[in-house]
Amino acid sequence: MEKASHNIGARCISVSAGNPTRLTGDQLLAQINKAPHDPVVVMLDDKGYLGQGKGERALEYLATHPDIRVLGVLAVASNTEYAGGVNVDCSVTSSGVISQAAVDKSGREKNFSPELLTGDTVENLGDLNFPLVIGIGDIGKMDGADDPDRGAPLTTRALKEILNRSGYHGG
Repeated sequence: MEKASHNIGARCISVSAGNPTRLTGDQLLAQINKAPHDPVVVMLDDKGYLGQGKGERALEYLATHPDIRVLGVLAVASNTEYAGGVNVDCSVTSSGVISQAAVDKSGREKNFSPELLTGDTVENLGDLNFPLVIGIGDIGKMDGADDPDRGAPLTTRALKEILNRSGYHGG
C-alpha cells in the first residue's frame, strides 16, 4: 500500500497497517489530520474475524465522521469461511485488467455470484454507502503480481481507478 500510495501521489498512513488493525477510528482520524496533503490511504484488517471486528469498527468511524470524505474503498477478497461480502463497482484482476466482476483471493474473476466479493473485512462496506467499491485479490497472495518491488501495479491501478472515478483532482 505504501508503494501504491506513493505511485499516485497519496499519503499512506502506515501505522494503520496491522493484522488486525491496532488503532481505533479516532486514533486514525488524528493520523489522517496530520498528513501533509490529500489524498490519504488508510489500511484496515480484521484478521479473519467474522462480524464487525476492529478494522470494520475503525472504518465505520471514519466513514461516518463529518470531517472525512471517502472517495472510495479497495475491498480485498479473502477465503474466510462464512464471511459476508460486498457488491463491487469493478475489480482489478491479478493480470491487471479492470473487470465488472468481483474477484477471489487469487485475483481471478468470480463465476459464482460474480458481483459479490467475499472477505472478512468487507462485510460492512455495503452498509456504509461508499461512493465506490473496487475489488482486488489478496495483495500478498497473487503469485507476486502486486509485489512492491515490481511497483505494486495492481494496487496502484485500483487506487488510480478510485481517483479517476471519484473525479478527485487534488485539493
